[in-house]
Amino acid sequence: MTIVLIAVVLYLAAAGLLVVGVRRQTGRMPTPWWLPAAAAVVLHAAAHLVAWRASGTADLHFFAALSLVGLGMAALTTLVGAAGRMGALGVVVFPLAALALVGYHRHGPVPSIALDWRLQLHAWFALLAYATLAVAALLAVMLWAQERALRRRDFHRWLRALPPLVELETLLFRTIAVGFVLLTATLLTGVLFVQDLLTQDLVHKTVLSVLSWLAFGALLVGRWRYGWRGAVAVRWTLTAMALLVLAYFGSKFVLELVLGRA
Repeated sequence: MTIVLIAVVLYLAAAGLLVVGVRRQTGRMPTPWWLPAAAAVVLHAAAHLVAWRASGTADLHFFAALSLVGLGMAALTTLVGAAGRMGALGVVVFPLAALALVGYHRHGPVPSIALDWRLQLHAWFALLAYATLAVAALLAVMLWAQERALRRRDFHRWLRALPPLVELETLLFRTIAVGFVLLTATLLTGVLFVQDLLTQDLVHKTVLSVLSWLAFGALLVGRWRYGWRGAVAVRWTLTAMALLVLAYFGSKFVLELVLGRA
């Protein structure tokens, strides 16, 4: 409980520092924000490790997976934001990570069957892919908001806290490319290591994941071949991410929380 509480306070402190930076500064975010953010990420990971050691196995049920994705998003935001002006993303990411950690603390850990290394590899690829592509979805929303503000000549303080439009768009596609590689690894390890991938409980998850993979792949090809950008890139990114959320968390919600199946 102490670890969770401290991590939540540090996440909120980092988000608060970023909000102050957006309100008071016109350039880079204030340096101290990444210190509580990094500490929160370490404690967030420690909370999972302590729970796993107590239960003897990694817990990857609904709330645990949600918390791990939040952890991955917070870690990625801290790493990228500390090196540039993407810290503003933490205003959204850090409170979400804190909320996911609280949800895991309240509803977990859940006793589970130990997975062999192959299924664990598949699960970790999946969680890393979801975390990376979730950050890409947030970047897409920020890109849309920035373009909208520029069209309206509505130059708020938060706009000056973001990188230039071209730099933000470049970061979006780099993030999508990394997430696409991780999602490809997720699907490949699923085909190789998951038995009965097309059973009734898994077929919708598999189909939606493949559709999301195709959508992200089409977006990357469109960017490379036709120079897709702006609103087109935003629509494709959010559509592909919605399919991915339905594939994983939608499936886990129905199976675990509605139907009570592991």
